[in-house]
Amino acid sequence: MRISTLTPGLRGALLAATILLLSPLAAPAQAAPGTPSPTVEEQRLGGRIPQEILRRSGFDRVGADFARALAGVHSLDQADRLATEQGRRLWRRAVDRVQGRGPSGGDLSRDDDRPLYWARLELTGQLRRWQPEFALDDRHRAALMERVERASRGQDSITFPAGHRVKRILVTGFDPFELDDDARRSNPSGAAALALDGTTVNTPSGPARIETVLFPVRWDDFAAGTVEHTLLPYFRPGPRQVDMFTTISQGRPGRFDLERTNGAWRGGFEDNARISREGMVPVPPGVPSVHPQPQWTVTTLPYAAITTAKTGSYPVYDHTDVTEIPAGGTEPVERPDGPTPGSTARAGGGGDYLSNEIAYRATLLRDAVKLRVPGGHLHTPVLEFGAGNTSPDGAVTDPDFVRNRLAIVAQVRSVLMVAAGTLRG
Repeated sequence: MRISTLTPGLRGALLAATILLLSPLAAPAQAAPGTPSPTVEEQRLGGRIPQEILRRSGFDRVGADFARALAGVHSLDQADRLATEQGRRLWRRAVDRVQGRGPSGGDLSRDDDRPLYWARLELTGQLRRWQPEFALDDRHRAALMERVERASRGQDSITFPAGHRVKRILVTGFDPFELDDDARRSNPSGAAALALDGTTVNTPSGPARIETVLFPVRWDDFAAGTVEHTLLPYFRPGPRQVDMFTTISQGRPGRFDLERTNGAWRGGFEDNARISREGMVPVPPGVPSVHPQPQWTVTTLPYAAITTAKTGSYPVYDHTDVTEIPAGGTEPVERPDGPTPGSTARAGGGGDYLSNEIAYRATLLRDAVKLRVPGGHLHTPVLEFGAGNTSPDGAVTDPDFVRNRLAIVAQVRSVLMVAAGTLRG
């Protein structure tokens, strides 16, 4: 996720406040008085670009099919099962499409992560409007939404093999973001997650299984513990404990960055829900943590090995910059070589947005449970459209866009291979 160096005022000016009505193409379930209002993300769904992405990928019937399935649900237990089943089916369908299994469903490039994002909103929108024959209060509806969210992000279907014969690598990616600015945007970290999920790679220390999950670009989900609750079962000691983990997001143009240091600060940039949060990263209750909460955490990924290897066409940097308030000071200072003792975080290497926050949360959890494995954050290059397709009203894809995404995803895989090669056999 791209770091922010803009003032809050300029940041807000970059995000258009356009609210789009839901399109009849989505074939929504019939709304009733008192139905919860659609979210900001769901409101974007009816626009030309989301609908074209869904149609050209074959995901345009996901919402209508879910609505029909909901019409046959007669109990909360049935609803629970259906929400989980449909979420998992969507995740598996997106992974299969990217990895070349089954029909493509349309002319949109298979490597595209965007159909999953917009189709997930079709599911949550249908569920939000659903008026079943039995009582469904806000709490239960929210629980069903959570089932769809987790299942359609792969968060409840991590299937690592047990034992020592296969290394276990957990990788996370993100949804597209800054969609008010350009609804065509894709996130190469999400595309990489779909391309790598469930794959096994050969390394000098033996085979390694890669499992992946996606996370939303929403501050409040992070504060509620979505990252910790997803990662914790695989960070704790046991037969399926990870041997390496990497959080990944989109970062700077033209380069990969291994972020050396992560900061405990939220900078206030608006998320996909148009919500801004600023302040110390909140640690959710009920999960292991380090006390007192540290201002900084550090990577344990083998950055020297990765940055000196030839992994692809983009350069890979060991990125050590942070922004801090020095001990005894009052104003933020940029430090090119990492934080100084006793300083207060204002931006990690990955900035002060959710890229930095997922890296901070994952490495803080690592330290809290004393997990001694390589782990940290990788920023991909910004995924760019072709030179003649830079308008937000332009084509939803072009040859350069596809080529750039494929190159980034291939290099993510190579970086992971280099890192996995340093694991002990």
